[in-house]
Amino acid sequence: MGKKQAKDVRIAVEDELGFDPLVDTSDVMVMNLNGDVALNGTVPSYPQYLEAAVAARRVAGVKNVHNHLEVLLPQGDYRDDPKLTTAANNALAGDVTVPDRVEATAKNGNLTLTGTVVYGSERAAAERAVAGLTGVRNIKNEIEITHDADPIDVTLHIQDALDRHALIHDDSDVAVETKGNTVTLSGHVRTWAEHDAVVDAAWMAVGVSDVYDDLHITG
Repeated sequence: MGKKQAKDVRIAVEDELGFDPLVDTSDVMVMNLNGDVALNGTVPSYPQYLEAAVAARRVAGVKNVHNHLEVLLPQGDYRDDPKLTTAANNALAGDVTVPDRVEATAKNGNLTLTGTVVYGSERAAAERAVAGLTGVRNIKNEIEITHDADPIDVTLHIQDALDRHALIHDDSDVAVETKGNTVTLSGHVRTWAEHDAVVDAAWMAVGVSDVYDDLHITG
């Protein structure tokens, strides 16, 4: 990637962040090296931390996003540990997609999620349920997936899901390999949207506890 193209990717990411109404770019800096984009600085909420990375991935030429942003809460958004813990557990209990076996603990604005689920999608649902709470600075997801997976069945089910998916072309070279409860994805995808579709399909399979992402984005 030439200097002009590298500069263009950085500028495009900055423009996309500025265009996104969900991100305050006042203290966000963008660096780019051959499609590897780093986001540095601070944002005032955890949803903005997440959204900044999503916005960067929408830009053509971006191959990886390294989100080094720190959540610097406004003074009025701080919550003490007991109050944030209660709010998080209420949010989990009120979400029908999150099993009862999941709970949250807060420490200095950092939420830790623990418990057990059957599906990776339930694990992700728990994280989404608390991500938008006032006072959250970060989330550590330690929820365990307890179901034992059959590697052959998991591989076949994920491959079938990829074959059905509208975003994934019939000539895709994405390969799925399962060992134990871990799925490894390799091959090439054209966009971050296609990448996310592949990863999401892998997490939907029963018993998958970890997804190793070795996909390459061609742009």
